[in-house]
Amino acid sequence: MAAIKYTTLLVIFCLLVSCEKLLIEKDQENTNENNFELLWTTIDRKYSFFEYKNVNWDSIYHVYRPKIDNTLSGTELFNIMGEMVLELRDGHVNIYSDFNRIINYDWYADYPVNFNYNIILGRYLGVNHMKIGPFQISAIDSVGYIFIRSFSEQIEERDMDMITDLLYDMKGIIIDVRHNSGGLGRNARLMASRFADRKRLVSYSLYKSGPGHDDFTSPQANYISPEGKKQFTGPVVVITNRRTYSATNDFVLQMSAFPHVVTMGDITGGGGGTPYDYELLNGWRYRFPRTQTLAPDGFNVEHGIPPAIPQQMRRVDEERGIDTIIETAINYLNK
Repeated sequence: MAAIKYTTLLVIFCLLVSCEKLLIEKDQENTNENNFELLWTTIDRKYSFFEYKNVNWDSIYHVYRPKIDNTLSGTELFNIMGEMVLELRDGHVNIYSDFNRIINYDWYADYPVNFNYNIILGRYLGVNHMKIGPFQISAIDSVGYIFIRSFSEQIEERDMDMITDLLYDMKGIIIDVRHNSGGLGRNARLMASRFADRKRLVSYSLYKSGPGHDDFTSPQANYISPEGKKQFTGPVVVITNRRTYSATNDFVLQMSAFPHVVTMGDITGGGGGTPYDYELLNGWRYRFPRTQTLAPDGFNVEHGIPPAIPQQMRRVDEERGIDTIIETAINYLNK
């Protein structure tokens, strides 16, 4: 059985990385035209959301290819390539050079912020709050409050041991992941495992398996099980806003699978595809997602996860130094 599982994983890995070198001839010249063709072709064969986002990549090619010739400066080439990849409307699609980088902000730019760190620090954390690894922790009466702004810093098992010990007897816990744009998927899974009541299906992953825009593996099930010394299985509220993205989006999806957890706030930013890195002939780096993530009911989370309890920040509260969403979560847990 273990051998079968290993073989399956090996096949998926080979599907992800095989023929990578075929896109680049060993003697291919580093020209503007060759760099453009390499970028467009790699994305064409491996990007995971053409069908889901209804993007006609061939039409986009015909718009941008005539703009490319070998007399363009590096800045001009970079800007044209950047305009092209921004057509994908994807925060996980980026190009990096030694003088600039392309990042899409459209996925959150038109949404309310629903976040004021000064209020969080001054009213809900306080100057003497506890810091454990990347976490900021306090207690609001009988409710524990955890704020984590990024999953980029590695979370240690001992961090989660300390947190669960510290907050274990609380009536409920608020986990605030607003403005957390992601980081290490391992961190999201490790943290979620400390709130798991039992092994539960949390998501499905689909991997690109061929050059066609709809070529994917069958859905691969992902589970979260209880791990560590103890788990908190009392009431939990996970607070989100539109800038909750990528690995943090995964965390919200994982936590949503537990019956004692509710999500509150605004829809998350999404980012359900895992990005992979590539390099152009001129040394510029670029990346884009090659997977899709589905909720257990089949819902594609690329464009965000709606909260179970929608709640916006009210301006009148913010002017008084109050976070409407945190207050709503406190009231919910104190019912």
